[in-house]
Amino acid sequence: MIVRSVRLSNFRSHESFVLECDTQTTTIIGENGCGKTSILEAIYESLRGKSFRAADKEILRRGAEFYRVELEYYDGRRVVVVFDGEKKEFLAEDRKTRRLPKKVQYPIVLFEPDDLHLVGSSPTTRRGYFDRVFGQLSESYGVSLARYNKVLKQRNDLLKDTEAQAGDLFSWNILLVKYGVELLEARRRIVEKINERFTEIYRSIAENGDEVRLEYVSEVGSESEFLGELERNFERDSLLGHTSYGVHHDNYEFVFNGVKADGSASRGEVRSSVLALKFIEADLVLEVLDKRPLVLLDDVFSELDDVRQKCLVRNFKDNQIILTSVGSGGISCRG
Repeated sequence: MIVRSVRLSNFRSHESFVLECDTQTTTIIGENGCGKTSILEAIYESLRGKSFRAADKEILRRGAEFYRVELEYYDGRRVVVVFDGEKKEFLAEDRKTRRLPKKVQYPIVLFEPDDLHLVGSSPTTRRGYFDRVFGQLSESYGVSLARYNKVLKQRNDLLKDTEAQAGDLFSWNILLVKYGVELLEARRRIVEKINERFTEIYRSIAENGDEVRLEYVSEVGSESEFLGELERNFERDSLLGHTSYGVHHDNYEFVFNGVKADGSASRGEVRSSVLALKFIEADLVLEVLDKRPLVLLDDVFSELDDVRQKCLVRNFKDNQIILTSVGSGGISCRG
């Protein structure tokens, strides 16, 4: 029991909307394009501090001057999000802040239809997906990622300066290596945890004897190697105007029975592996954070067969679930 209700004002297409949540499963039904996903987005923002889809100005309802989301927990606590067209503020525990405090945030397992294409997606998409998952499991990971991206931007901006010399980048190189190695080590550690249970959970879904694992691929081997490559690549990076080497090029590959998927995995294998990842994510959240995550399912049942639908329900039976489903007419909800 986590979310009791959520109220939206001027959030995307919703001028005003209230969702009362069941303690176990709440289903939001409506036609495509009527704003079902926006409700999940508002809940996600209230519990995690930012949207999983877009920037605030894109969320603001057309013609409106502000948007507001008020989420109430079952224990009576409230989180209010207000965006006035320029800045966003959170009100939680009687304090106004520009960012949602970590102690107020609540873990979420989010399942979108696009996730079912994760195996065959681009390295950038997979990297973004796992960054979101890992950042929820580890506060330090999120900090390192934010710092790495900030330093990377500063270094890239300097590379675009035609008068910049190699020595001008030294301090940025040192910082990029520091935060990059932190990400490298954290990614290896969490992927190892995933692989400890990946095959077992996958087999329970696919009902076969296949072996599956996630392979973390990075061009960075060590701290000294990272720094050396940054220095050696200065001329090339200056011509390109960006940093060509680093953990921002990392990739994650799915391996079935010792063979990389690379588009060869069947539709069933792909769906079973992504389901397994979601179940592992929920298990790790409970293990690391000692909380059962809220589960948000955005129209994924239409993409799964009966066996995988039942598996999804069975594995999340102890979590509060809020899901969307396609139906005729405007939005309706049921517990």
